[in-house]
Amino acid sequence: MAISQVQASGTPVDVAEFIDRQPVGGFQIGLLLTCAAVLFLDGFDTQAIGYVAPALAKEWGLTKATLGPVFSAGLFGLMIGALVFGPLADRIGRRKIIIFSTLAFGLGTLATAFIQDVSTLLAIRFLTGLGLGGAMPNAVAMTSEFSPHRRRATMVMIMFCGFSVGAALGGLLAAALIPSFGWRSVFMVGGLAPLLLVPVLALRLPESVRFLALSGRAHERVADLLGRINPKAAFAPDTSFVVHEPHLVGLPVLHLFRDGRTLATLLLWVVFFMSLLDLYFLSNWLPTVLNDLGASVSASAVIGSMLQVGGVVGTFALGSVIDRFSFRALALVYFVAVFAVGAIGQLGHSVVFVTMAIFAAGFCIVGGQIAANALAATFYPTSIRSTGVGWALGIGRVGSIVGPLVGGALLTMKWSTGSVFMAAATAALCAALAAFSLSRVAAIA
Repeated sequence: MAISQVQASGTPVDVAEFIDRQPVGGFQIGLLLTCAAVLFLDGFDTQAIGYVAPALAKEWGLTKATLGPVFSAGLFGLMIGALVFGPLADRIGRRKIIIFSTLAFGLGTLATAFIQDVSTLLAIRFLTGLGLGGAMPNAVAMTSEFSPHRRRATMVMIMFCGFSVGAALGGLLAAALIPSFGWRSVFMVGGLAPLLLVPVLALRLPESVRFLALSGRAHERVADLLGRINPKAAFAPDTSFVVHEPHLVGLPVLHLFRDGRTLATLLLWVVFFMSLLDLYFLSNWLPTVLNDLGASVSASAVIGSMLQVGGVVGTFALGSVIDRFSFRALALVYFVAVFAVGAIGQLGHSVVFVTMAIFAAGFCIVGGQIAANALAATFYPTSIRSTGVGWALGIGRVGSIVGPLVGGALLTMKWSTGSVFMAAATAALCAALAAFSLSRVAAIA
């Protein structure tokens, strides 16, 4: 139980040390849930295009080769959004970017419900992706910066479950809506919900306490936020608040390669690239491949959603393990993913077994990616945390663009289902090797 803390006049307060001494309380849980709500809608809107793809392709007469660019347009926007809005948030704050991004992807998703041709769809999905890409790294950074070090990875991973739950619900909702209301109804729901959340964020979402403390210009706001973390704490009016990290100046991206961070940053990018390549390969093409194997559109969406359901279970199961063993545990998770992903292609004609394999793949790939997000947030200092997470996600988004395109190309070339998923398993192996190397680099550092 937290004890009352009265700070002596003129004595600076170390914000990180203060947070580390506190138990995780109601204010932090509320913040976690708020950020999780943003990522819930982010996940829903990101994955919606994959779930409606079979119905969309049938209505418009699209081939698999045409669907690949449709999937990748949104992911390209996600990449640009993460690369741009991560560094921008390190300049102007996490809160503004999260609110703006939520508004942007809500409007974009709603607009998707009214498009009539592929060219417009590509443009709208790209613009929607900008908002989706901006929200994610800043929700990760925000949650990390309010969490005690001993629980930071767990808190970020639980928060990020919002994305997986939203993505999984997208499949279940698509299965319910498409037969009765058509594929456009999925985007109507996915667009209106973020727009309703924006006023809530404007009223309830605080700025990052570490970001404010590092700026050195908002002591009253910092005192208020620390008081919410521990209502028994009291601070003298002239108390100053500090974060014992360097205030890095210049281009934030350049600092990812300074002070011994170069090799770790590059390995982290490999993990993100290969992991997100695999994740979006699976999430975009599973419903279509299952439909080709004989499952109905609704059944394909439900079975495909097991990828995200497995991810949610994996996230809760892995949180404390990642907090304790860091990148070593992440490497093991991706090694297991190699076998789970490969098994999907061998079990495609058995509903029960392929569902189990997809669940296991989600446990490892989605759970592993969420763990990687959390570890990236703990690796970088406050001044470049959104940049570090944003650029890792941005580089990963290159993989997420490549994944659907590769899937479309392999299926167009008539590769067997088994061969296609063995190719996907190779990406998981690369992520495992990079994570293992990262564990050695982090141990040396």
